[in-house]
Amino acid sequence: MRKELEKYGIQMPSFSKIGGILASELSVDEAALHAAVIAINEAVEKGIAEQTIVTLRNPNAMLLNVDEELAQDYQNELFDAKRKKESNARLKNGTISDEERDVYEELLTQAEIQGNINKINKLIAVDNINTAIRNCDPNKTLVALMKPEAQLPVVHSFAAAVYQTELFNLQQQNAVNYLAHDELSIAVEMLSAVVLLNQTLENKDILMIKNHLRDPCLGFNNLEEENLQRYADTLLSIKSEASSQGQDYLSWNDIQNCIDMVNMQIQEENERIIAIGHINEAVDQGNPEKTLEALLLPTAKLQDVRPANARHYQDVLHYAKAQKCKESQDESALLWLDEIQRGINDSNNNIKEAATLAVGISMINKSLEKGDSQPILMILQSRFGLRVIAECAEAYFRNLSEAKNIKTMEGSSESPWIKLVMKAMYDYYYNVETEEGTCVAPKGFVPKASWLTGEEIQNIAGQVTADYNREQLWLANENLIVGLQARARGFLVRKNYQERKAYLQNQEPSAIKIQAFWKGFKQRKSYVDRLKVLQGNVAAIVKIQSWVKMWLARRAYRNRLQYFKDHNDQIVKIQAFLRANKAREDYRTLIGAENPPLTVLRKFAYLLDQSDLDFQEELEVTRLREEVVTKIRSNQQLEKDLNLMDIKIGLLVKNRITLQDVVLHSKKLNKKSKSQLEEMVTVDKQGIKGLSKERRKKLEAYQHLFYLLQTNPTYLAKLIFQMPQNKSTKFMDTVIFTLYNYASNQREEYLLLKLFKTALKEEITSKVDQIQDIVTGNPTVIKMVVSFNRGARGQNTLRQLLAPVVKEIMEDKSLIINTSPVDVYKAWVNQLEMQTGEASKLPYDVTTEQALAHAEVVNKLESSIQSLRAVTDKVLTSIFSSLSMMPYGMRYIAKVLKSSLHEKFPDATEDELLKIVGNLLYYRFMNPAIVAPDGFDIIDITAGGQIHPDQRRNLGCVAKVLQHAASNKLFEGESEHLSSMNTYLSQTYQKFRNFFQAACDVPEPEEKFNIDEYSDMVTLSKPVIYISIEEIINTHSLLLEHQDAIATETNDLLNELLEGLGPVPDIESFLGEGAVDPNDPNRESTLNQLAKTEISLSLTSKYELREGEDQDLKSLMIKTKRLVVDVIRTQPGDTLLEILETPATAQQESENLKLVEKRAILDSKTPEKMKHSQSIFEDGQLPIEQKKRKIQRNLRTLEQAGLVSSATKYQEIINEIAKDIRNQRRYRHHRKAELVKLQQTLNALNSKTAFYEEQINYYNTYIKTCLDNLTRKNSRRSIKLDGKEEVKGSKKLKQASLKYTAARLHEKGVILEIEDLQTNQFKNVMFDITPGEEVGDFEIKAKFLGVEMEKVQLHFQDLLQMQYEGVAVMKMFDKAKVNVNLLIFLLNKKFYGK
Repeated sequence: MRKELEKYGIQMPSFSKIGGILASELSVDEAALHAAVIAINEAVEKGIAEQTIVTLRNPNAMLLNVDEELAQDYQNELFDAKRKKESNARLKNGTISDEERDVYEELLTQAEIQGNINKINKLIAVDNINTAIRNCDPNKTLVALMKPEAQLPVVHSFAAAVYQTELFNLQQQNAVNYLAHDELSIAVEMLSAVVLLNQTLENKDILMIKNHLRDPCLGFNNLEEENLQRYADTLLSIKSEASSQGQDYLSWNDIQNCIDMVNMQIQEENERIIAIGHINEAVDQGNPEKTLEALLLPTAKLQDVRPANARHYQDVLHYAKAQKCKESQDESALLWLDEIQRGINDSNNNIKEAATLAVGISMINKSLEKGDSQPILMILQSRFGLRVIAECAEAYFRNLSEAKNIKTMEGSSESPWIKLVMKAMYDYYYNVETEEGTCVAPKGFVPKASWLTGEEIQNIAGQVTADYNREQLWLANENLIVGLQARARGFLVRKNYQERKAYLQNQEPSAIKIQAFWKGFKQRKSYVDRLKVLQGNVAAIVKIQSWVKMWLARRAYRNRLQYFKDHNDQIVKIQAFLRANKAREDYRTLIGAENPPLTVLRKFAYLLDQSDLDFQEELEVTRLREEVVTKIRSNQQLEKDLNLMDIKIGLLVKNRITLQDVVLHSKKLNKKSKSQLEEMVTVDKQGIKGLSKERRKKLEAYQHLFYLLQTNPTYLAKLIFQMPQNKSTKFMDTVIFTLYNYASNQREEYLLLKLFKTALKEEITSKVDQIQDIVTGNPTVIKMVVSFNRGARGQNTLRQLLAPVVKEIMEDKSLIINTSPVDVYKAWVNQLEMQTGEASKLPYDVTTEQALAHAEVVNKLESSIQSLRAVTDKVLTSIFSSLSMMPYGMRYIAKVLKSSLHEKFPDATEDELLKIVGNLLYYRFMNPAIVAPDGFDIIDITAGGQIHPDQRRNLGCVAKVLQHAASNKLFEGESEHLSSMNTYLSQTYQKFRNFFQAACDVPEPEEKFNIDEYSDMVTLSKPVIYISIEEIINTHSLLLEHQDAIATETNDLLNELLEGLGPVPDIESFLGEGAVDPNDPNRESTLNQLAKTEISLSLTSKYELREGEDQDLKSLMIKTKRLVVDVIRTQPGDTLLEILETPATAQQESENLKLVEKRAILDSKTPEKMKHSQSIFEDGQLPIEQKKRKIQRNLRTLEQAGLVSSATKYQEIINEIAKDIRNQRRYRHHRKAELVKLQQTLNALNSKTAFYEEQINYYNTYIKTCLDNLTRKNSRRSIKLDGKEEVKGSKKLKQASLKYTAARLHEKGVILEIEDLQTNQFKNVMFDITPGEEVGDFEIKAKFLGVEMEKVQLHFQDLLQMQYEGVAVMKMFDKAKVNVNLLIFLLNKKFYGK
């Protein structure tokens, strides 16, 4: 404390306590605070404002809101406060010793100083507010009110004008024109509440309006809780009306007036309700006086209540209430205010109308008694409201007088009262002498019977008016009446006419008979006369008739001939149309009819002939297929060699192998890349002819074997399951795809799909016990399907489907997606350090939870998630819009997978099945191409180029989201930080679900490729495969090894073929003796090279039908169809049976001979591969009659087999020929499409070859650079440019092993510790490090006291991987802890000279 005070030049006070604590016990921070406060007191005591403000602004004093401009005010206020406290202390401290006294009994504490500062600030702020209000500047007023120094309630910035206006009015009302702080605080609090209430009124939020009305800050008077809804509704209407008049703000007084008004209205309504209750009670009592008294209550506020009508009020209201009770079926129903008022008004109107009518009756009767007709017309109009006619005035008077005279004669004694009935139910009495009216019957009432009543007067006047109107109507329509009379007379005449006509019609038969008799007589007479004339001139008549007939015929012929000449073009078109229409109709019959007629078939039989163009296209397809298969195999080999070169260069970089090993492999690679393709093509073209003659028979047997394997997928499917998975994969890559020529045409793709289908069903039937096994088991057939469709044929599809969107993602340099919180955290820490240039105080290694505790990490992660969702949507759009581009094979296998699983697991849901389909279509087929587009040729990477890690991470994140969506798997557990995407994943899964369902909707291969069991027999060329001798031998060996499992039946065709082939030949016996010089020192190497020689096998079935055999009905059907086509082309007929039974003419035999000669010429030009069998060729050379006999024999055989029937005249074989014609046309279309597809595939393969060659050039450049660098260094090894190595040492590849004791390795830091062994025992442990046969492999043996204890295989690549992953320590022998970095250093130094 003393030190702190000395900083301000102040001596330590004599008091021992400071703020109740002994000065010696204060902490440093507390001492600094108290010293600063004492310094302020000293400065205040001096009275210099400048020094005081300096001490007040001392940070150690911890004072807030100190304003230098108010220094003098602070000084004065603090000085007065200090003086007051000192005087109080003197009065209190007289009895306290100095040791017990506290410094702050006389000095101001920090809180007191702050309080005084706040007081000054508040006073100044209030002055500023008053000044701003006085200046009428709303913005300045608002700023002043919002200053914290003013210590006012909350102020709303949007209501500046309200504060200014109201506070200005309040200020003007103040006597001194100044608002104190208390006044301001109350006013601002109330105004803020009023402003919020106005804002709520604008929003029309009823609930908030009620809450604001309850606000005690507003202080409204007479506010009733139950009336809040009424207040709110009324305020809304007042606010709306005020807004329409340009008033945007309701003041406090406006709102209070509204509240008072509503209260008053509610009070009046309550009082009126009470009054209405009294009225209903009085009506029920039936006392008119009480009813009148209730109606006159002022609280009821009823209008136009007349005491004279009390009786009528009672009657009307009582009737209205009774009607209401009846209608509502509620005896307790009451009349409401409007119903009562309506009853009063109706009563008044009834009495008024009755009085008027009564006066009219009196006036009429008095006028009649006086005999005065003048006022009659006016009285009828004014009093009775009748429409009268002036011309009838005398008639009115006369008829009324007559009626009155009659009543006067009948009358007797009477009173002066007349009675009227109002509304047909209420009585009204009128005294004609006193002219008084009442609803109460007078005493001794006798009606005045000598007078006419109102009804009688009205009836008489109405009758007179009606008579006059009728008379005038007749006069005005005299012509019309005459017309009507004429029509009536006409009607009577017509009626008489119709009666006469009806009579004649009834007598019609008699009249006809009379007329016929007369007409017959006249006609017979005329005929007899004409006949006599003709009989007298017969010769002349005949001559005239012949001339006329000749002239007519000649004219008709000339006109018709001229018509044809004039329309020659149209006639030609009509004939062409008819012929074309007939041809189209015939073709439709051929295509669509179930049993096309023979006459139609004969017209289109020529389509089965093969043209030169067919042979050229077939040869081109064969050539391209050969090139494609060769290219595929060449590229596969190149890719393997390049991958090996990658590894060797990677090992070179790590000094794992010598540079000469890389150079040797490079030369081998260069040599192969330049000559391999040419060499393969040359060997392929040699085919069987390149082998020894005596081995042809063996190769033909192999052709039969591979044809059977290719066309019957069951054998290969079983063979795949009999082999281990590693061997089956190699077998699949080498033999199976070769056997099907990589599905280079539709036939082979069809057969390959049948194999996949059979193998997949076998897999599911035999190995799948649970539906998820198909995912977790990684079946061989699934790998085969994916590998095939990602190969040369499917690669273009993946590229078209994914390349655009993948390129877009990779080219977006601003796109950085990182969903790992730890990685985001580390990147953020690195960024902070780079920006500040200082080491961050944050830990570098954190857990996911710790990383997510930082807001910056969460924000960056959320940004990455948004970017990830946008990019994923693009990929999804590309995938979903490209369903038609997906390979048919993938979609078909997905369909087979779904149906097979459903068949085995019928209880499985659709979602479970579609997840399995999704695993195939997306996860296995598409996902790897998204993650590694460079590895699947999705994008073009230049030699030496690579994908940036950020790009690969972006693609990996997208693939991860798509994988979760496709399998409907949400982010949970370790991925909980991505749970915000779970809704998105669920939505995307539904889209994937629809996509997978649509993908499975494909036709069967038979329909897709239009292939059936006869397809191989009608195609021009035989199927050809290109396979190496080594693959033939391996396949033969595998078939023999697993023969019992593959062909279980003894009479199986495969067993017969394998028995004919015998044991597996070796390479030399396969090629023949002398193929390799036995004295050749490189004989083994030469044999291995020859084993890779590829040959072409033309696959044929061994079981084609031979002459005299009838076992193969399919072949017999083919031959019969060919013979039938030859016969029907040269000999017409309606049915086949008719043609066979009709002998051929010489002309037909001649046409058949021409057809045979033409076919022989064509066959001579046909390549050997495309020729038909000899038996088919010989059948085609026979004469017609011999062909017919052979057809009849074949048809009998086929009929016995049930394939045809004589009952249908062998229509079945006609249908088969029609089917062949249709298939021939489709085959030509497919062949053209296949030509295009093969050319595209070949172009893609050439591009891939060019890419590999570019990589080779890149590697060559790299190796040359290594050679140049090595030449400039002194090394124990030297490599010449020809690739030969000179090594100083004994052996070329063998290197000596290293031996170290554990103690020595411990000194080097390689060995850290050995469990259960003391350090002083390390000298007894020896480690022997020996290089393995493979470069980079080491064998480490551990010996204790010379006894070998354990050994371990160590791979240098594993060490490098651990180093890359940051693993510093590893365990060896499960006991020794080894420093990974130092072990790598030791191996590099001792074995690689690094």
